[in-house]
Amino acid sequence: MDLNKVLYISQEIAPYLPDTPMALMNRELPQAVQEQGAEVRTFMPKYGFVNERRHQLHEVIRLSGMNLIIDDTDHPLIIKVATLQPARMQVYFIFNEDYFNRNISEQLETQLSPEDNDERSIFFVRGTLETMKKLRWVPDVIHCSGWLTALAPLYIKDYYADDPSFQHAKVVYSIFDDELTQPMDERLYDKLKFDGMKESNIKALKGKQADKLDLVKLAIKHSDGIIQCTENLDSEVMQLIEKSKKPFLPYQGENNDVNIYTDFYKSL
Repeated sequence: MDLNKVLYISQEIAPYLPDTPMALMNRELPQAVQEQGAEVRTFMPKYGFVNERRHQLHEVIRLSGMNLIIDDTDHPLIIKVATLQPARMQVYFIFNEDYFNRNISEQLETQLSPEDNDERSIFFVRGTLETMKKLRWVPDVIHCSGWLTALAPLYIKDYYADDPSFQHAKVVYSIFDDELTQPMDERLYDKLKFDGMKESNIKALKGKQADKLDLVKLAIKHSDGIIQCTENLDSEVMQLIEKSKKPFLPYQGENNDVNIYTDFYKSL
């Protein structure tokens, strides 16, 4: 496949958040792919922790203003953007004050109010994909990182299955050892059902509080390729990956060669 446009949907990116392995990878990989000549778009949530003044974020008025309905409630979508120097790479931020704070906080909202993480995840994923539609930017590959993005493969392959913006995109999911502090609200199934998801795609969530393992299983099921980004993966997850027979890139350790990732993208 040609690799012209890559969309990154990222739970965290450095330097906007502390330098975790996930934040660093989501900072360095998109830049390296862009330097190889591909067009790149990168999205992350606008947590309260992100200092807007220091990082020179500003609202993109032409992209903001739409409402996303989640569980029969309207939530305004605000899009902000910043430019990472010296890479000249733009990072888009998804914001809504119901799910993300306006003030600087020592903890992320995913830890401060974990009871909202199901809707926070839906809002972030749908907000990103709706913004891409508004930009009329059609990606070849969509690379998702972290449990907060685990619903993205499901939405792309079900909710947006017939949308020309995503119809031909290959979806990659990176599995990290990031922690989900408490299980999702047990109404996640109902909220996905409200969005019109096929029963066969979400029945595993019915009547339960989904934990990280449930989310990873869901992401694997609906992705085209899986990347292992932590040395030790849960044995059940490894068995699931093997059983899926989907393209799999094992843990690369300190090897940061961008060609490994771009070759993996192209192999899909």
